[in-house]
Amino acid sequence: MIKRQIVFGLVLTMTLCVVAPNIARAQLGETTSFLADISNRYRIIPNVVYHVASNHENTLDLYLPANADGPTPVLLMIHGGGWVAGTKEGQSLRLLPYLEMGWAVVNVSYRLVQVARAPAAVEDCLCALQWIASNADEYNFDLSRIVTTGNSAGGHLALTTGLVPPSAGLANQCASRSFSGPSSLMDVSVAAIVNWYGITDVADLTRGPNTKGYAVEWMGGLLRREEMARAVSPLTYVRAGVPPTLSIHGDADPIVPYEHATRLHTALEGVGVPNELHTVSGGGHGGFTRSETLEIFDKIYRFLNQHGLASSN
Repeated sequence: MIKRQIVFGLVLTMTLCVVAPNIARAQLGETTSFLADISNRYRIIPNVVYHVASNHENTLDLYLPANADGPTPVLLMIHGGGWVAGTKEGQSLRLLPYLEMGWAVVNVSYRLVQVARAPAAVEDCLCALQWIASNADEYNFDLSRIVTTGNSAGGHLALTTGLVPPSAGLANQCASRSFSGPSSLMDVSVAAIVNWYGITDVADLTRGPNTKGYAVEWMGGLLRREEMARAVSPLTYVRAGVPPTLSIHGDADPIVPYEHATRLHTALEGVGVPNELHTVSGGGHGGFTRSETLEIFDKIYRFLNQHGLASSN
């Protein structure tokens, strides 16, 4: 009897050794499998200096597909924080859905108010776009598929980066230096914008019932503050032909009023620009539930595919 138990035990142990790995593999979902293999599929180049202004180095982090067959779509990601706080590193987990799509991600920092007031942050993000264009060959960027995204102040900057025309002069600081001839800017445009509860009318936040301390601080004691607020507001630059735009906003947001999204949606509709407004019912300033977030990303994927910006996988 004892001998039979020993034999059974050995057989059971051998069976588990063979079967257990297969069970473990079967339990790995697609997302877990991707995350386990991500270090083989991507390389990261941190803290690349893309622009120097106000004696301050603006840096970006690159997340690059390791084995891309051809030029890859690019996500220009911009952190929030009311132009007074926040870091690119704080955005890192927001990159993952785009890495799973096989995209390159350029995650940028910019001058906060402690370094320079408005319009510095807007200028810097336009310079990041110029940097992408200038380095497309080296990093295998597809310049026909650049998408900007960000949340809160990052949503505002994603919008200005996609909407502000060269004629506004806000990209002049990005121009190549030349002592013997004119400076120049690369001809580059944004293919689409994914705006997470971004500010669309800066002046609205600097006076009146929607006044917010972060916006007042960003404007500070600038002369002609109203003029500057208009110059850095996405609503100022709405016109036919600007990139398709998806806005995501909670209708109970206490930090960026929901009407900033509805006004942008109405203005874009008025000039025939393809755009969508995804409203999170009862949603605040981010912090959405899992089901709400999954619904948002389903909307994002559909939006990108609709506008020819599908995954490169």
